[in-house]
Amino acid sequence: MSTELSEGRDLDGLGEQATDGQTRLTDICSGTAGSSMASIAEYYAGKNVLITGATGFMGKVLVEKLLRSCPEVKALYLLVRPKAGQSMQQRVSDMMKCKLFDRVREDNPDFHQKIIPISSELMQPGLAISPEDVEKLTACINIVFHCAATIRFDEPLKHALQLNVIATQQLLSLAQQMHHLEAFIHISTAYANCNRKHIDEVIYPPPVEPKKLIESLEWMDDGIVRDITPRLIGDRPNTYTYTKALAEYVVQQEQDKLNIGIIRPSIVGASWQEPFPGWIDNFNGPSGVFIAAGKGILRTMRANNDAVADLIPVDVVINLTLAAGWYTAVHRPKTALVYNCTTGGINPFHWGEIEHHVMSSFKRNPLEQAFRRPNANITSNYLINQYWILVSHKFPALIYDLFLRLSGQKPQMMRIFNRLHKAISLLEYFSSQDWEWNSENMSMLMSQLTPEDRKTFNFDVRQLNWPEYIENYCIGTKKYVLNEDMSDIPAARQHLRKLRNIRYTFNTLLVVFIWRVFIARSQMARNIWYFVVSLCFKFLSYFRASSTLTN
Repeated sequence: MSTELSEGRDLDGLGEQATDGQTRLTDICSGTAGSSMASIAEYYAGKNVLITGATGFMGKVLVEKLLRSCPEVKALYLLVRPKAGQSMQQRVSDMMKCKLFDRVREDNPDFHQKIIPISSELMQPGLAISPEDVEKLTACINIVFHCAATIRFDEPLKHALQLNVIATQQLLSLAQQMHHLEAFIHISTAYANCNRKHIDEVIYPPPVEPKKLIESLEWMDDGIVRDITPRLIGDRPNTYTYTKALAEYVVQQEQDKLNIGIIRPSIVGASWQEPFPGWIDNFNGPSGVFIAAGKGILRTMRANNDAVADLIPVDVVINLTLAAGWYTAVHRPKTALVYNCTTGGINPFHWGEIEHHVMSSFKRNPLEQAFRRPNANITSNYLINQYWILVSHKFPALIYDLFLRLSGQKPQMMRIFNRLHKAISLLEYFSSQDWEWNSENMSMLMSQLTPEDRKTFNFDVRQLNWPEYIENYCIGTKKYVLNEDMSDIPAARQHLRKLRNIRYTFNTLLVVFIWRVFIARSQMARNIWYFVVSLCFKFLSYFRASSTLTN
């Protein structure tokens, strides 16, 4: 696929579009909603859909939603690679056994017959799709959902470029050969342009011409690329956001040849409503942080309590994605439409509030065999955070590892804390500041839906109840990530009470130790101690007398 700008378009034009803000919907859309227009489910009926990244978190939810809410869809072609000794068929078969598909399984036990795996490898030329499969796909595919990407923030630049940019180029090249293609939907990220504070629903000029970057890195060894990566990514925090910005630009170049839509979700979290509340299957992003806090491992995290935590439930993203696919195919916009799929500007929730509700949730529904009672705190101060890391993370880890060594076991707690600190440090950039996202296209799309479609494909985050969502999210990590039984909650609560008693005993012994070693041996220390105790006694006496008079 050519990476040159389409005829009549240049970087200046792109910059002008970005500077002027959002392109007017009346200028970029052809056609209007009509009363006779097919519903979303009716549109997908009889369609052949190609999905990349189908075995990932969002991909699974997309497959499940299509099968459940669009039961007349003809077939889902999934690009899957063999992994960890498993064939692509085994991976897809294991995915379909997941609890996520229980509702689909109840409605249609033979749903697996609609799923057709295609062997593919994003790191290989032509995506390693066989000529027979290419012929099959080009002959029948009606819509493409490109969800595949590396989401690791610390991915080496060459690898991230291959997966997020070059693979996208090759998929677009394949899409141009499809005889019946009606829409190409690309999943990006709301943080692709995180070097800006206000982000419109436009594609901004790329930090570098992708074709030139790819050609330049081809001859460099990994060491040189690693050394120049910080200068290349500039004011972006990692290779993920950098390469996703390049991928958006690559996709935009094909807007004259394909009907394109781009979805930009923020921090994707557990499901809100579908297929059931709180479904999550990984430790990525906030999920791992929540679990570490629930286990009592995480005690401190550097973030801004007042910054907006722009979480977006996975089912909201998928509902918007399917609606955007329908709209793109039916209306055929003249240029690529971008949808900022975020909550901060519509229904904001802050990191300080998340801390409170996560701690409350895990105290009501504790995780099994917690290391300590849940009690994490957020601070924006670097020195305070480092102090608590030393006192609440590293020191207990050293003590625990020493105990494991003495008992003949392999020490592991310091290794766990080091991994946790690395993960949290990658999130600090996103938890310490705010962004403003324009979501006019998202609102426009909602207005185009019928009342029935608004219910079935709900992406109205104004209805989201955050405390309830966080409670379900925490329970979801317990049930679906850690595979813990909810019937064991009484035993988990008993374990927390035991940990509380151990803590009280330890604190009492510590006070006695300090008394014996320092206070009992110094007249000055004793005088200070007696003075403090007498002040406390006087305060209590005054408080008791005031209470009696009031009564």
